[in-house]
Amino acid sequence: MKSPRMIQSLSSSLALLVLASLLTACHAIRVTEPARTATEQLLLSTATDHAIKDIDLAAVKGKRVFFDKSYFKSYDDGYALGSIRELLATNGALLVPERQGSELVVEARSGALGIDSRDSLLGLPELAMPIPLAGQVQTPELALYKAQHADSVARFALLAYETDSGAFVDATGPMVGKSKFHHYKVLGFINWRVTDIPEQQPNN
Repeated sequence: MKSPRMIQSLSSSLALLVLASLLTACHAIRVTEPARTATEQLLLSTATDHAIKDIDLAAVKGKRVFFDKSYFKSYDDGYALGSIRELLATNGALLVPERQGSELVVEARSGALGIDSRDSLLGLPELAMPIPLAGQVQTPELALYKAQHADSVARFALLAYETDSGAFVDATGPMVGKSKFHHYKVLGFINWRVTDIPEQQPNN
């Protein structure tokens, strides 16, 4: 039979273990309000910027242009469509809100706008460990080496034709842009990242 002192000692040790586990696991909590994190959104918008960079649309200069987005299907399309409208405007197009009254129609289509992710870990992942009288406690990750790769690809195309006749005027062909965010951790506390997102550069 265990003495009261031994029972008290075991209870104290168990309480300290639970407290330590809770404190060390706090860093694993991930809070994000939108469906995509800020980094994921920046990956998509940076890939979009790269896709339309330096595209020449001389055929739309001085023309009344209706921008048709009905063929553009993508989960995150707001920034991409706005950027294409800006591309038309900066190339001299006179954007009009209705097809009627336009000289040219420019159709946009999307072949890709998404993120591929892959992770690798050398060490122990986070684990949910049952603790008597305390339920489950999340243990912290112990990483000797950890790599998290997120790569975004944007692929768009534009077609311009005369509103009245439907005659072909111009086409961009595939406009492809890529972006990356790679995060590395060694021994649990040495961190660095490799990215082409301006807002995620080390000096920002």
